Amino acid sequence: MQVTQVQPDEVVRYWFETLSPDDWYRAPPEVDAEIARRFGQLYESLRDAVPGDWLRTPQGRLAAILVLDQFPRNIHRGTPQAFATDDKALALSKDAIAAGADMELPEEQCAFLYMPFQHAENLAEQRRSLELFEALGNPNNLDFAVRHYDIIARFGRFPHRNDVLGRESTPEELAFLKEPGSSF
Repeated sequence: MQVTQVQPDEVVRYWFETLSPDDWYRAPPEVDAEIARRFGQLYESLRDAVPGDWLRTPQGRLAAILVLDQFPRNIHRGTPQAFATDDKALALSKDAIAAGADMELPEEQCAFLYMPFQHAENLAEQRRSLELFEALGNPNNLDFAVRHYDIIARFGRFPHRNDVLGRESTPEELAFLKEPGSSF
């Protein structure tokens, strides 16, 4: 599939209609492979620059965020590249919120527009995540936002990323990683 042929609505339909919530959060290897096959080239292209027409609509902005925030976690699972475009996705999310795009999306889609805040290893962004998910009103989403916030407040980073990113874990982080429910 040519990168230029992939449109934002195809990304959004795939994520919300083809995949299930289990696929979003606990994707089996075949889902990772399918995302890499269908959208790997698109990810590489958007990593360099998001086309202006993708930024003209809430759905287009959401699609760009999905490609840069969610898809690398599937395409590059277990490698540092899984997190390589987190900052770009966060910037797109901030711009989308400033443009009011979140006000035009259904709750489930809006949660993914906000997800880059939850993925940030920065306490200020985590605080913003709490505000956004609290306003969204879904208790399950808010619970995950709180869990992410608590980890960043405690460690300043996500310890479960340490091995993949080549970071040395502290004894406290190693103990935390052994606790049930310490990872996502």
